[in-house]
Amino acid sequence: MASNQPTGNVPLRAGQIPGANMPVMSTQPNVPLTSTQPTANMPLRMGRQQQPPQLGMQQGPAAGASVQHPQHMQIQPLQEPITAQPHTAAGHQQPPTDLMQHQTPGHMQPQLGVTKATPNPSLQLLPAASRQHGLMTPMMKSDKFRFTTSDDNTLLKQVQGTHLPDGRVIEVKPLIHIVEGIFNLADPSIGAISGLETRASIEALEDKTYQTDSLGMLEVLAYIIDRISCEITCKCSGGGDAHVTALSILNMVSSYSWDAKLALALSAFAVTYGEFWLVAQSYTTNQLAKAVAILKQLPEILEHTHVLKPQFDAIKNLVTAMVEVSKCIVQFNELPSQYITAENDALYSASAHIPVAVYWTIRSILACASQLTGLTLFGREHMVSTTEAWELSSLAHKLRNMHTHLSSLLENCHKYIHDKKYLEALHNLKTLFEMSHIDNMRILRALIYPKDDLLPLVDGATKTRVNLEVLRRKMVLLLISDLDISQEEVIILEQLYSEARQHQTRHESQYEVVWLPIVDPNMPWTDNKQKQFQSLQSAMPWYTVYHPSLIDRAVIQFIKEEWQFGKKPILVVLDPHGKVVCPNALHMMWIWGSLAYPFSTAREEALWREETWRLELLVDGLDPVILNWMAEGRYICLYGGEDMDWIRKFTAATNAVAKTAGIPLGMVYVGKSNPKDRVRRNNDTIASENLSHIWQDLTSIWYFWVRLESMWYSKVQLGRNAETDHVMQEIMRMLTYDSSEGGWAVFARGSAEMASAKGAIFLTCMQEYNTVWKDQVEPKGFMPAMRDHLAQLHTPHHCNRLVLPGTAGKIPERIICSECGRVMEKFLMYRCCDE
Repeated sequence: MASNQPTGNVPLRAGQIPGANMPVMSTQPNVPLTSTQPTANMPLRMGRQQQPPQLGMQQGPAAGASVQHPQHMQIQPLQEPITAQPHTAAGHQQPPTDLMQHQTPGHMQPQLGVTKATPNPSLQLLPAASRQHGLMTPMMKSDKFRFTTSDDNTLLKQVQGTHLPDGRVIEVKPLIHIVEGIFNLADPSIGAISGLETRASIEALEDKTYQTDSLGMLEVLAYIIDRISCEITCKCSGGGDAHVTALSILNMVSSYSWDAKLALALSAFAVTYGEFWLVAQSYTTNQLAKAVAILKQLPEILEHTHVLKPQFDAIKNLVTAMVEVSKCIVQFNELPSQYITAENDALYSASAHIPVAVYWTIRSILACASQLTGLTLFGREHMVSTTEAWELSSLAHKLRNMHTHLSSLLENCHKYIHDKKYLEALHNLKTLFEMSHIDNMRILRALIYPKDDLLPLVDGATKTRVNLEVLRRKMVLLLISDLDISQEEVIILEQLYSEARQHQTRHESQYEVVWLPIVDPNMPWTDNKQKQFQSLQSAMPWYTVYHPSLIDRAVIQFIKEEWQFGKKPILVVLDPHGKVVCPNALHMMWIWGSLAYPFSTAREEALWREETWRLELLVDGLDPVILNWMAEGRYICLYGGEDMDWIRKFTAATNAVAKTAGIPLGMVYVGKSNPKDRVRRNNDTIASENLSHIWQDLTSIWYFWVRLESMWYSKVQLGRNAETDHVMQEIMRMLTYDSSEGGWAVFARGSAEMASAKGAIFLTCMQEYNTVWKDQVEPKGFMPAMRDHLAQLHTPHHCNRLVLPGTAGKIPERIICSECGRVMEKFLMYRCCDE
């Protein structure tokens, strides 16, 4: 009578009692096993086994090798079919026969994306896995990493040989999301197993991923997922070649894309993985889970969780690596084909790496499944050997390296797509401004924010958010600046804006201002920048963009290229149809205020035709005291510089001349451009010593010089030059004085008579009044006599400097000296002055 005890080389199925109708297979030709005594390799009871003889690393047949079976191997009759692995001619394993038998015809569904192979009648009976230290995982370990670098091409060809996509498309991301949720909820931590941790992620089950659309997709994919799950479970239970099993799974999903293959394989593994940990985490509180746990020997395992912690940690790390690789591959499949093609270097390289990454992820799934199966079959005595631990860590390391490389390629692809979108957006923006429009909405949407999902503007008057519709068919002045726009600029603009709003019915007040804050999109947005932005936004009475991040990169580049925005603020004027009528009206605004309406280039030229070099042009609107002096017929002297010693001497000498000549005189100190502490100290000294009239508010000093700079840039913008334009020549003379180290002065009476010179020359002129040119005053008049004497004091030797902010607009290559008419040399200067 044949023995009903299995040999040590036949694996037990989960939950099977030794000796219960197990087939007995002779390991020698023509010799049936008849002994009723256990052999040396027989398991004594479930989970207990004596040490088998140590096997070499190549315990099973290599992939693709033919297996010769003894012709006279006798197999005893079975009450249940044995789990055996049919092989194809190529050596690829097919699903076990018992797996195929449980799928009755009534329950068979169309095989989605599965390549059906003809089973080979020859059977390979795989011996039970064994190792030197305890029980080995049922999955065969002999094939761990037999693929070296030299075999990469062979492996790639094998994997690609299973890829026969038929164009079917599935939503991969919801599937990956469900799988990731299972892995997160089934966290193999000791606390979770022992019930010491509270799971706080139940809300994830109510995620939108589980809505009707996703459930409908899962109904279609349930069959293929179940097949893959059965393949994994049976091969890990019965022993099998991991490489052959991985290729078998790939054949099952041959019709799907690479990301879908991974999603399906991960889903199949997640079923087993989730069931295992669901029972492990619930058996202490749920009677059903407890009963299932007893059948799976889990209580005995879980009593020794501290011993199994390294094994659980290794599984967790590998699962994490699998998910990361899968999510990365999914992102490759989502790249927009209209912006990137397979000819792209990064995408071409990725297409060669993704099949191998898919293969090794499936191999990692099998390794994790083998660990769980080993725990179920052999209980707590299934301890991870050094070799198995090395396999898990090596697989995790391999997948992390693949993920790093694929992520780098993906980043390059995203950069390429971003650049393509950027160039496309920039081109579209330029084309848009060349077109005619019935209103300004398309232009404003393109510049500020193109979508309707939020309110992109803040009303400066009410501090509430509003839609772009408030600007429809209105003249819009775009104030463009970075976050370093000066307080003085905001204050002066606010004054001009408020003055225009006092007369709502006046034609020149019919415009709106919108602040476009421009920041470097490559720089991080910090709390300090947010506070700086909010401070500026709260101080502006006009419309502002809600946040700088709403402005697209292409818009920023367009503003820099087309409107020459650098560092200094600009004011671009759009008419009610969105057409640019002036690329920078800020100069007009500084010089003439609302009188420059409608702020067009034609209006700018018309205003200059009416202007001459006169005192009103210099100080218009700055100080009512000066206007009163002019009405009284006083001589007016504007002087500047920072040399306090020169200021004392000059004011004393000039006041003495005025007293001697008997002329009414008013003197005003206008400091220097960008007034700092030194000018403030000079102001205090001049006021305390009663040397002259001063402007207490440094903003007025700043505005005086900004208007002069604006006059120069306005002339340059209109194509004027100092050689033929007298006003521009005098403007340059004033700017040259400001750029020098010493003082300077301008004398004027009325609108026509003006004289100017550097500080040393003017001081000498005043000091020589009594001795040299006093007698010329009566026949010539005071102003002509003074101009003649200043001309006599002037020497051909001079060194003039003209300092202009290089980012304020177009700087002409050729600038002539305001004194001698020669072309000035051009230098670059960088200055940081906080005095």
